[in-house]
Amino acid sequence: MNNWIYALSAVTGIALSLSLNVPASAQPKPGVYTPTPLSKGKVTDILSDRDIPTGQKGFAKDYSIEVQAGDRLEIFASSESFDTIVSLLGKDGDVVAENDDGESEGTNSLLFYRIKKPGTYTIRIQSFGGSSGGKFTLAVTRLKPVE
Repeated sequence: MNNWIYALSAVTGIALSLSLNVPASAQPKPGVYTPTPLSKGKVTDILSDRDIPTGQKGFAKDYSIEVQAGDRLEIFASSESFDTIVSLLGKDGDVVAENDDGESEGTNSLLFYRIKKPGTYTIRIQSFGGSSGGKFTLAVTRLKPVE
């Protein structure tokens, strides 16, 4: 347990302090980035200028997924508001696969990837060409090989 002390001071110089016992596990870890866990195979969300700036005048949103070696993923991102790009990032943050405009028509993204190493991967949805974003759908399907 850590002992946090909060103090308020008024212009008059009167101070009020309150001591709380807060468990270390409940305390926020400053500077630690954590993508949103993808608990279901499909999510509808909104990409906005409050999300991760890409440095290319666009924005991105990240989702984490647990995978096993040999898993085959189909990752589909669609939006009527912006041109999607979908990326799969490995444990080290490097892009292992990426797609823009995977369908024969339109600006939706479709990515197929076979996982080589198990672990937590990040799926990143971003806007192409400096779009600020809008509503999108991300669908992840684990494919089974035909025998």
